[in-house]
Order: sequence, then structure tokens, then C-alpha cells
Amino acid sequence: MFYHVSLDHEVLLHPCYFGPSLLNVVKQKLFNEVEGTCSGKYGFVIAVTTIDSIGSGQILPGRGFVNYPIKYKAIVFRPIKGEVIEAIVTQVNKVGMFVEAGPLSCFISKHSIPGDMEFDPESTPPCYKTKDEDVVIQVDDEIRVKIIGTRVDANDIFAIGSLMDDYLGPVG
Repeated sequence: MFYHVSLDHEVLLHPCYFGPSLLNVVKQKLFNEVEGTCSGKYGFVIAVTTIDSIGSGQILPGRGFVNYPIKYKAIVFRPIKGEVIEAIVTQVNKVGMFVEAGPLSCFISKHSIPGDMEFDPESTPPCYKTKDEDVVIQVDDEIRVKIIGTRVDANDIFAIGSLMDDYLGPVG
């Protein structure tokens, strides 16, 4: 699920960047440092939408660097249990498959894949398919997955998914 949240960050700036374009440098450094990162509390930071305030910088004694506190709003992606997402299959093996939905990595166990689908190691590339080959899931396919659990680390989120529900599986 995507959320629009208010966040804080501190940018540390070297004195060589002081000058007429100081605020632009601080903004650019904020974008570079936070976009594409993950915090366990809020999720993956997709994009900074607005910068609410840039505080007055504090000089760090003995170093010369300046610390700028920044308040900003960003769009974040935080997966939740029970959510249905579309993802790309990245790996298929006998124990299940790995899929990615943007920055989120998700594992689908063979026990969470419908019973009529079996792993076929002989096909190129390896895939899960039904006996009549009506439904085939292989690497680079887009599938719809239901998230049945998440694990949150300090800097990453990992999900466990399932295809055992209506309208889940290959898209299209």
C-alpha cells in the first residue's frame, strides 16, 4: 500500500558546497539520500513530494561540516498482510518462486501455489504449469500475488506470498 507521510532527515554538508546555490545543494542531497531507501517503520521511500522546512544549519565543532534538519513529505510503499499486488517472477525452483514488486522481494512457497500446478525442471526456462499447460508461470511473467506475511528489518522488508485465492496468478 502507498502512503503519503511526513518525515524528518538530517543532511550533513561539507563547507565546499557553501555559496549562492546552498539550498539547491541541500535539496539535491536530501533526494539522493532518502529516495530508494527503506526504513522498517515507514517502508520504502519512493519519492520526496514536498520539502516543508529546512532548518538553520548547525556547525559541527572541529569538523566544519554543517548539519541541516529537514522536514519533508514523501510517498512510501509499505506492504501489508492480505494485500494483493502485481509482481514480476524473478526465480523459479522446486521449493517455490521469488517475485519482485518494485523494491519488495517476495517468496511464494510451492505449498502456496495451487495443487494443480507442478514444477517442471525440464522446460526451458523452468516453470510451474498445469497438466494441460493452460496456465504457465515462468521467469519474467507478471503475476498477481496475495501477501500472507511480512518480515521487517531495520533497512528492508521481505514478504511471503500466496497464489491460493481467486483471481491470483498470471495477469492477462
